[in-house]
Amino acid sequence: QVQLVESGGGTVQAGGSLRLSCTASEGSFSYNQAWFRQAPRKDRELVARLFHKTTTEYADSVKGRFTISKDIAENIYYLQMNSLKPEDTAVYYCALNYNGGGYSNPYNWRDWGQGTQVTVSS
Repeated sequence: QVQLVESGGGTVQAGGSLRLSCTASEGSFSYNQAWFRQAPRKDRELVARLFHKTTTEYADSVKGRFTISKDIAENIYYLQMNSLKPEDTAVYYCALNYNGGGYSNPYNWRDWGQGTQVTVSS
């Protein structure tokens, strides 16, 4: 069973930066990896997706500010978040193993981390 452990969340002022990490258990492999976020009273939304090391996709709201990447050797996925805004405040989740049916639907991803809180103050 794949285990994902996120870290790097916290509280930052608007305009600041954070880097989230998602460490996957040994032996896990997935062509697709994603970061989702869920703000209070809102649906979980796709923030960024990485396919096969180099192909990336971002939500319009984070384009130009967030970067998804992977350390292949260490099996760690990253989400670098710059120029943070108060509306970026949410719990951020990493996901692995896409099952088809649409990338933006969280039900189509099999494995999830526990989530890490990001709070951006104005």
